Amino acid sequence: MKQYHFYAVMSRMKYIDRWSLMRNTRNENLSEHSLEVAMIAHALCVIHNRCFGGSINVERAAVIAMYHDCTEIITGDLPTPIKYSSKTLRKAYADIEKEAAFQLLSTLPDYMQEEMREVILPQGEDEYMLRLIKAADKLSALIKCIEEIQMGNNEFRKAREESEKYLARLDMPEVGIFIRDFMPSYELPLDEQNVAL
Repeated sequence: MKQYHFYAVMSRMKYIDRWSLMRNTRNENLSEHSLEVAMIAHALCVIHNRCFGGSINVERAAVIAMYHDCTEIITGDLPTPIKYSSKTLRKAYADIEKEAAFQLLSTLPDYMQEEMREVILPQGEDEYMLRLIKAADKLSALIKCIEEIQMGNNEFRKAREESEKYLARLDMPEVGIFIRDFMPSYELPLDEQNVAL
């Protein structure tokens, strides 16, 4: 009987560290990041549907977000300033990511490949949903910056500024609501977050 390696390979996301060029007080791995992006993307889509009359499938958005960086198991995490430093590098990395996605998909049985291809390489999806997932990715980066700065790590000050500028340029009301309603709590200690533990 043939064995398939897809989920064992996915479990290796926890070994891929993010922010590799930055001095970190606490390393963040790809698995943690993916879960956080999925939760934030879900929240942004709920806000979109409830506050702006949208009809995005929030569960599908969360699943696509959960796998949004899974190709980094093969490629590693290329720092954003390098990835986007030129059109040539951006295109080359996009090609590498696509090839990595097909390699990952080949580790699935045939009966799962088509459905998972639509998750890992989403096409024909609601474009606004994909933009919300990208915004969730940037909100996750902002959260990392806030956490590092709170630990006294000034290495993340510029990254925080850039993340905030990027999010402001999006001009997406869902992002504004998330920032207004949820981001201030990330700067509070646990005992001020009113969580009964």
